[in-house]
Amino acid sequence: MKALAIAGTNVRRLFRERANVFFIFLLPMLIILLVGSVFGPGPARIGVVAEETGPLGEELVASLRRGEDVDVIRLDGEEAIEDAVERGRVQAGLVLPRGYDAALRSGKMVKVRYFARPDSMAQELRMAVESAVAEQARLLRAARFLVAERGTQVDDALDAAATAAAGAAPVRARDVTAGQELVPATGGRFDIGARNQLLLFIFLTSLTAAGALIQTRRLGVSRRMLATPTSTRAVIAGEALGRYGIALVQALLIMAGSLLAFGVEWGDPLGALLLVLAFCLVGSGAGMLLGSALSSPEQAESVALLVGLGFAALGGGMVPLEVFPDTVRSLAYVTPHAWASDGFGDLLRGRGASDVLGETAVLLAYGSALLALATWRLRVAITT
Repeated sequence: MKALAIAGTNVRRLFRERANVFFIFLLPMLIILLVGSVFGPGPARIGVVAEETGPLGEELVASLRRGEDVDVIRLDGEEAIEDAVERGRVQAGLVLPRGYDAALRSGKMVKVRYFARPDSMAQELRMAVESAVAEQARLLRAARFLVAERGTQVDDALDAAATAAAGAAPVRARDVTAGQELVPATGGRFDIGARNQLLLFIFLTSLTAAGALIQTRRLGVSRRMLATPTSTRAVIAGEALGRYGIALVQALLIMAGSLLAFGVEWGDPLGALLLVLAFCLVGSGAGMLLGSALSSPEQAESVALLVGLGFAALGGGMVPLEVFPDTVRSLAYVTPHAWASDGFGDLLRGRGASDVLGETAVLLAYGSALLALATWRLRVAITT
């Protein structure tokens, strides 16, 4: 009971300061939003100007809308298109001239203008536009053939060509991944970023919380507790449970918040819980070891930032492990982050709790070793 009281005091002391609430919950959520919005997979946005273009112009726009992962945004005027592309509100823009329909029906050549940002998404959008234009061009050629050979009216010829095209068997393409999928497919643009930020902040917050343990030692709080009918074991257990509780509360807040705010998919709930419980043990053990080995909060803060950010960068918390060279990727598994990242990656691929037992066991081994070292070092620090 005394250990639980000590742990509860540590948790309450952390959340009593509003700045800690920001760094523990709000900052991770803001970073998840930023990273997902900028780098996460999602529908490409193309701005379209199609004023007084007629049925064929509207059909071309509708064809773009039917494309997978394409958002069509109607804009007013070419200047609006240029501004939207320059500011990144859309990846590309398409301008159809007035009288587009009438010009095509009369057999004239029509020039459309395409604006794009210099990135891969714009190239994909260009392919979508070219495909839609080519499809419409095929219908026009078929219609002109009917007009020339049978004297059919243009409108009737276009209807006949569209009907014939709709009845033709579609060409289907199927993507097949050879070997293991490097970057797992996710249910949303925020999923991978949420996983990375979860691991980064659990570990980083646990390390920075070492400063509170150092203050407890410097102020003699631990020694005064030992002067009461409180055993050394209870004091150490209380400090360990307090740090574990902080890590676990933060993890659950990030997971629940990202699920509700961004629809993040964490995969199998039991598997995700196992990984979180094990990684929280790693973070709390590392933070407790840091707090028992260093002598000032300033030292703890510097070391926490260096180790926390360094491990996150090497372990795939900032850049996916899949993009690392083989040598660096092998070295990354020195960090617990790499094992946890692999586990969450398996869950995102649709695997279950039984498939992440290996990663969970490695994380438990890391956490147990760190906690054993921290217990020994803290016992020495408060009893000598």
